[in-house]
Amino acid sequence: MPDRYFTKQTFAFLSTLAANNNREWFEEHKQEYEDCVRTPALDFIADMANELPAISKHFRALPKKVGGSLMRVQRDTRFSKDKTPYKTNIGIQFRHEVGKDIHAPGYYVHIEPGDCFVGIGLWHPDADALFRIREGIVKNDEAWVLARDDKDFRKHFELVGDVLANAPRGFAKDHPLVEDLKFKDFIGLAKMSDAQVTAKDFREQVVARFKQAAPYMGFLCKALELRF
Repeated sequence: MPDRYFTKQTFAFLSTLAANNNREWFEEHKQEYEDCVRTPALDFIADMANELPAISKHFRALPKKVGGSLMRVQRDTRFSKDKTPYKTNIGIQFRHEVGKDIHAPGYYVHIEPGDCFVGIGLWHPDADALFRIREGIVKNDEAWVLARDDKDFRKHFELVGDVLANAPRGFAKDHPLVEDLKFKDFIGLAKMSDAQVTAKDFREQVVARFKQAAPYMGFLCKALELRF
């Protein structure tokens, strides 16, 4: 287990990549990417595999270069106006065991100079998953409010995402929780500083945030009939 995963060199690499976002520069600095970004990220993911069972046994930490918890550095530019080839952040996702098959809640770590955070929940769930969550809120309103307003959760997490202008089709416009039913995303973000990411206790901080989000994640999983 390393003394610390990410360093000032990690952030320096990401900042320099942002200023030189082209294939020629990246090829010349590929070893620096391996040393400062990919290797520490895979070490972190491997150690998180030992931590996740205490949070939930149904989420996976996969320390693989391709197809695992570490998101690809290459950007998908097919449908984007931004044609720069590389992401200038580190994205790490811990998916539910069925996450590849359906839109399931997940845990996420985002590392980017000046914009680091821990994320939880569902981003852009499909129509079926979205309906199930909204139905869960209506049928189990007290449980939803308890999860949403859990003191430890809301101390660190902010609920963010896209919202409908009006009540979703099939749900009452005057429902007491109509503002929550308008959510198109069910995600929470907990900000972290660059200094926290480079600290020796970074992994412990992430684990603490994931545990604080347990009531919210548990509600989402139950609404989607998933094990938590």
